[in-house]
Amino acid sequence: MPVTPLFRDDFYLSTAEGVVTAVHDDGSIELDQTCFYATSGGQPGDTGFLERADGSRIELGVTVNGADKSIILHKPLDGQPRPEIGEKLVLHVDWARRYKLMRMHTACHILSVVCQYPITGAAVGEDESRVDFDMSETIDKDDVTAKMMEIVAANHPIYLQWITDEELAANPGIVKSKNVRPPIGLGRVSLVCIGENAAIDSQPCGGTHVSETQEVGEIHIAKIEKKGKENRRFRIKFGKPEA
Repeated sequence: MPVTPLFRDDFYLSTAEGVVTAVHDDGSIELDQTCFYATSGGQPGDTGFLERADGSRIELGVTVNGADKSIILHKPLDGQPRPEIGEKLVLHVDWARRYKLMRMHTACHILSVVCQYPITGAAVGEDESRVDFDMSETIDKDDVTAKMMEIVAANHPIYLQWITDEELAANPGIVKSKNVRPPIGLGRVSLVCIGENAAIDSQPCGGTHVSETQEVGEIHIAKIEKKGKENRRFRIKFGKPEA
């Protein structure tokens, strides 16, 4: 059954109510609505727990999509109780983890502003992320860090704009990723915009992000690795560069 993805309209929503619509043989739980983000686009799915009426918990190991993006599966850890169809649960996202992923995912977008090359891969992590670019040039990681921190410190607003699948298809040039296409098939696609009137960046993305660049905090490029003749991997970490 299609789920209402509450996180799409509020990245800061960490608690909500949901009704169980399906429980699969492997224990995966479907709900009528959820604030849990499902693994997609290089960003890990949310963890946390589902609270039952008696106060007991169903601890979740990961959240993933089902056969398509309209299905979100909440996967409990081993040995957790199974809820009943129609049971109302209170959803609790592990907010500390989600917020770090939101900051990191936003940092990846900022990196793509500084390094304007086609993206060949990316993975968002809690403490370190990577972005791969189709490039052969040599570039100084400290210079990249400084330019990223300029954008962070300027505290630009970050917001979503929505376009239709058809509008995206008619404007393929707005996609920076070389190998991964934005999530389509649900009728609309979100553009993550940075800066007033998207002056800094506008990029199709279904992940979660902070609302202003200053929230990203101190970040730096820890390493730039050569991955083939025309591929460079940038590793982003929180904090100041190591001496």
